Amino acid sequence: MTTTPQLGAWLSDSNTAVAEIVAKIGYDFVILDIEHGPFDLVTLERFIPLVKGLGLTVLAKVLVPERGAIQQALDFGADGVIIPHIENVEHARAITGLAKFPPLGDRSAAGGRTVGYGGFSDEWYRNADATTLVFPMIEDAGAFDDVEAILALDTVDGVFIGPTDLSLRRGRGSYSRTEEDFADIAHIAACAAAAGKPWVLPAWSEAEKKLALEHGASFIALQMVHEAIVQGFTSAKDTMDALIG
Repeated sequence: MTTTPQLGAWLSDSNTAVAEIVAKIGYDFVILDIEHGPFDLVTLERFIPLVKGLGLTVLAKVLVPERGAIQQALDFGADGVIIPHIENVEHARAITGLAKFPPLGDRSAAGGRTVGYGGFSDEWYRNADATTLVFPMIEDAGAFDDVEAILALDTVDGVFIGPTDLSLRRGRGSYSRTEEDFADIAHIAACAAAAGKPWVLPAWSEAEKKLALEHGASFIALQMVHEAIVQGFTSAKDTMDALIG
């Protein structure tokens, strides 16, 4: 794991200008929220290479923990997949294997973009397995309980923490950045450190950003696109209201 974290932006749609802006500012990676965003397959197939062409690493938060959703994102060129709704270690074993080729996993080989419109080789398969990032989400109570075992899987390269769903599924209700919420994040971070694997955190607040740094997050998502838009328009209107009033 690197000591300097990769800094990312959370994109909920395929706005090309937003991707260009975050690349120009100097972000390292983007998360494409396919699970909750309006991405269709044609848009995704075109947007991923565009974003990679801007020099950004692409992590695709796939629609569902199923073969098709994982395979399509990787076939279109995503550098890694974030897999939601992992229930426990056995579920993680079955699902994360879909992003790695046999004999390690059960990913299906496809020609085209992933092989540069050429052919396969044993070296290509080995390199793909070594470089494709597979991050199961720790957002279910069962996954939280099994996090050490999940991190020990050969098909898992790290974990992505989903604080909002985790709080709901751990019986705390709405995620409120409480001591208990942050204790869960710190526990997952400690398990990742012990396994020698990276972890990812969406860190919208200053407190979450500090927590991510203190516990050695390798990837930190700093801003969600909709939140950035709200903040920008709100700031401009507040400034004008003050001048008027």
